[in-house]
Amino acid sequence: MEKIVIDGKIRHGKPIIKGTRITVDEVLGALVGGMTYKEIENEYGIKKQDILAAIGYARSLVANEEVRQLEIAE
Repeated sequence: MEKIVIDGKIRHGKPIIKGTRITVDEVLGALVGGMTYKEIENEYGIKKQDILAAIGYARSLVANEEVRQLEIAE
């Protein structure tokens, strides 16, 4: 995850692509919106490896998420 950094002075501490001000959520939003890797590369000035790093970062958050079932009182 060396391509993803968090710096409280940049974009309010959101995870960004190293050397840019592009956040992981911007990249993921572009993908969800239907943009291709090439379109994202051109729009944001990043490389495919950066896009994959953003996806990998998001994946690691979900993979390490702890989910607990709530008990409902009857």
